[in-house]
Amino acid sequence: HYSLFTIHYSLFTIHYSLFTNISMWYIAKLVFNINISSRNDADQFDEQLKLIEAVSPADAFFRARTIGKREEDEFVNSNNDTVIWKFIDVADLKPLSEFSHGTSVYSFTHVDEDADDYINFVQRKAMYLQSRDIAFA
Repeated sequence: HYSLFTIHYSLFTIHYSLFTNISMWYIAKLVFNINISSRNDADQFDEQLKLIEAVSPADAFFRARTIGKREEDEFVNSNNDTVIWKFIDVADLKPLSEFSHGTSVYSFTHVDEDADDYINFVQRKAMYLQSRDIAFA
């Protein structure tokens, strides 16, 4: 729940930023639930990181939600299954204060009961990316 102070502060920030026309970049994590009609096992969730240009955190959050709702979809795939992409919500929002080589744009701490299995997965994925996408001299 938001306090009255938080709401007033957010509205002030939006009005001030709109008046000064200063925008910032944010990175937003949007989460979608993917439902495939033929699958009765565990649900699939897709997490997407989106760049958002906005005048305040509240504006960035609103813009990120708008993108998420706009990207909801329902279609029939090649197996004749109905596939539904349902936007859940904005799960995280971080301001990007600088753009330079090596700047961290997002961090997530992964907890896994089998560390060796996770490390092996990451190394296999890196080898795949290296062989597929990156031209090494």
